[in-house]
Amino acid sequence: MKASKESRERAKRLRDLLAHHAQQYYTLDAPEISDSAYDALYRELRELEERYPELVHKGSVTKRIVGEALPELKKVRHAVPQWSFNDAFTEEDVRVFDERVRKVSGTVPSYALELKIDGLKIVLTYEKGVLTTAATRGDGVVGEDVTHNIRTIASVPERLSRAVNLVAEGEVYLTRSGFAKLNALRKKLGEPLFANPRNAAAGSIRQLDPNIAAERPLGAFMYDVAVTSETPPSTQSEELGYLAELGLPINPEHSHADSLGEVFAYWRKWKGSAREKVDYQIDGIVLKVESRAVQEMLGYTGKAPRFGIAYKFPPEQVQTIIEDITLQVGRTGKLTPVAHLRPVAVAGTVVARATLHNEDFIREKDIRIGDTVILQKAGDIIPEIVSVIKELRPTETKPWTFPTHSPLCGGDGSIERVPGEAAHRCSVAGSFEQQARKLMHFAGKQALDIEGMGKETIKLLMEHDLISDFDDIFELTKDELLALEGFEETKAKNLVEGIEASRKVPLDRLLIGLSIPHVGGETAFLLATHFNSLAALRAASEESLSNIDGIGPIIGSAVAEWFRDKNNRALLARLEKHLKVQRVAAPAKGPLAGQVVVITGTLPTLSRGEAETRVRHAGGKASASVSSKTSFVVAGESPGTKYEKARSLGIPIVNEADFLKKLGT
Repeated sequence: MKASKESRERAKRLRDLLAHHAQQYYTLDAPEISDSAYDALYRELRELEERYPELVHKGSVTKRIVGEALPELKKVRHAVPQWSFNDAFTEEDVRVFDERVRKVSGTVPSYALELKIDGLKIVLTYEKGVLTTAATRGDGVVGEDVTHNIRTIASVPERLSRAVNLVAEGEVYLTRSGFAKLNALRKKLGEPLFANPRNAAAGSIRQLDPNIAAERPLGAFMYDVAVTSETPPSTQSEELGYLAELGLPINPEHSHADSLGEVFAYWRKWKGSAREKVDYQIDGIVLKVESRAVQEMLGYTGKAPRFGIAYKFPPEQVQTIIEDITLQVGRTGKLTPVAHLRPVAVAGTVVARATLHNEDFIREKDIRIGDTVILQKAGDIIPEIVSVIKELRPTETKPWTFPTHSPLCGGDGSIERVPGEAAHRCSVAGSFEQQARKLMHFAGKQALDIEGMGKETIKLLMEHDLISDFDDIFELTKDELLALEGFEETKAKNLVEGIEASRKVPLDRLLIGLSIPHVGGETAFLLATHFNSLAALRAASEESLSNIDGIGPIIGSAVAEWFRDKNNRALLARLEKHLKVQRVAAPAKGPLAGQVVVITGTLPTLSRGEAETRVRHAGGKASASVSSKTSFVVAGESPGTKYEKARSLGIPIVNEADFLKKLGT
């Protein structure tokens, strides 16, 4: 399939943007975005190039080692080309890697597991056991001579335990505690802060003055033997032992895996609390085929080994696209703008919306519909937009302005800005309660019947700006629920499962839930069986609606007007992304065909809505009032005036058991 104009333009913009950020990160040690945001942009470009091979560009960062030597430092040509690992972000990515290893090598591999230290790659050269050169990776062929700075790191020996010729690869890092102290000092001195420990380490090692590196708490871990004058180890784990035997520092937390289950267990351990117990920053694990012979058989791509992969932790920052901006109403009537996002995983959870706080926040960041944005989780719970990547902005986007009216507000729906504040609110009081009632009806038994979403839960979710309109319900996550008072694991899990179960909904029950004027159960059933789909109903004329037997001009006009409203059409478009709306077929013939039935009182097992639905599906008509045309009345406890009227007219009255017999159940 040929790439569209939009895909070609997107790929070009991504290439240019990534080249800029790669230089800022690898060469200048002055990153402008986080590692995880860079990874997200890189991943999008790689996916575009895989989908459309014509977009592959020889200068793309996906096809080469990024980084170049600074002109101030002496250049070093590496004895062995330096590579960087490809990344995996999901278990499926790792399984695909494992399958490829098995297929190409014809073996069942075991893996060495190591922590992925977030530092600066370093290549050490020893001649007859004496350190002669320490170099950065650079572009993989030429690096920078930083020997003068590496000599200041106490854990890196000047002399090995024996006189071996060796080229070893590893990582220099700055301790996390040292990073915090360093930034505190720089803040006190009015100097710019380092973005992260990796760049602080890189900035320290790439100084001309070794006194700067000497003052900083730097460490190093070595993990690969590139060249040795002795018999090389036969496995990766033995290689680590060999490095330690020579007196070089290795990370003690390495492990071994004979199965992917053990790989995933190691990853989960270090993704969790174990990560906080070490004084260096890690952003994933690295798995390498144990056997050196198999490693050599698998070889390398143009930029990465085929025998290993970096399995990264869930990103703390990602990039995604704003597809829409809507409003949420709070208890006081305050309106909060919310970004609806292209769903994206961040910090282990898929999110699809983020609060935009107020109009001033949107103006300050110049946030627009269609923008690519960097997203992060604040406190690991609430998604927030960090910045807009304006280099990827579509040309047709326009600044977003706060609307003057909203269907979330009562009365005429008017909105006003609160004097002296950045907030907007509904002009009419009571909008929160009104919208809460609409949401209760939508989630109720007669409509989507969402288990666990009662009145108090809905109000709690609204008060925390998690839901305000119908579609918000389907974007709730378990993490968001667990952050609320009164929600423990089981309750949150049950509500998420209840929402999931409601995604498959008959058309008539959806129409009931939408609170369309004059549309109750019977009218919804007539509309659903006549038009079969939302698309057909949306396109129906007022005349065609009014001509349906049992609808008439008043209801037809109200339904047509509801579907013409741009806000309602936008809501439906958002809902259709979450729901699988099912057709409702009118029974050709049923046990209650031609009969008019009235339900009154509280039935033992059926709700009134469920009973009326059964009437309609049995071919009958469920009526709200008793008349001479009524065939029979189903009465439960406390039946009220309908029961008395039926008795006065001599209309048969049955209980729930007799009603079920009439249905044949």
